[in-house]
Amino acid sequence: MSLKINELCVNCDVCEPACPNQAISQGESIYVIDPARCTECVGHYDEPQCVVVCPVECIDKDPQFVESEPQLLEKLRRLQQE
Repeated sequence: MSLKINELCVNCDVCEPACPNQAISQGESIYVIDPARCTECVGHYDEPQCVVVCPVECIDKDPQFVESEPQLLEKLRRLQQE
């Protein structure tokens, strides 16, 4: 499942460099997570690093992009081949 940043985001800039897949970027008003690149850090870390570093707890699971761990690992494999 991809993650998403909600409206509580204060644009503190700590999540973007923490993402190993470069899935986070500055959006129009808050940071956004690209669901095509987000693997919830599966294959890299035990927990999503953006969630770990976020000081305002504004990162949630995105119910529009439900994926199992094997699917996330496959996505990571594809990303690493790019």
